Amino acid sequence: MSLPSIAVSQSPEERFREYLASRPKPQRFTEQQRELVEHVFRKHSHFEAEQLVDELHRAGKLASRATVYRTLAKLVDAGLLRKVEIGARTIFDHDYGYPWHEHLVCDRCNEIVEFQHPGIDDALKEIAAQHGFRATEHTLVVRGTCSACLASEQAGRRRLVM
Repeated sequence: MSLPSIAVSQSPEERFREYLASRPKPQRFTEQQRELVEHVFRKHSHFEAEQLVDELHRAGKLASRATVYRTLAKLVDAGLLRKVEIGARTIFDHDYGYPWHEHLVCDRCNEIVEFQHPGIDDALKEIAAQHGFRATEHTLVVRGTCSACLASEQAGRRRLVM
């Protein structure tokens, strides 16, 4: 299931420029940052930092590894990207222009499935209230085996039985 984008008042680039300008010590928006933001928001996909470094280099972009890592941290801080920890992996996901959502992660093939369910939000609000806790954000990652890997496993078992 692919999540629909939601209407936003600014492009990711405009939002990031505004974030940089609003810092206690305003920062300039560089050409490398522009190329990185454009690349990241061209399509909706999850990615790891090193994967992004490789993609940018294959595309002939000049962003250094250090610039990529620094810019990713700023994009998270600006509310444009969401950082999701999956075991030892750190993936980045679009936060700006997409609804809040959760993730199913296959331990075998690493497929990531996005989903939404209003009951999760309701349950988390109820749990937080029961504990006098004010939640500011959450990340839910459900790990397991995707349907394709389960089907492959079933097919393998059938071949062994025959």
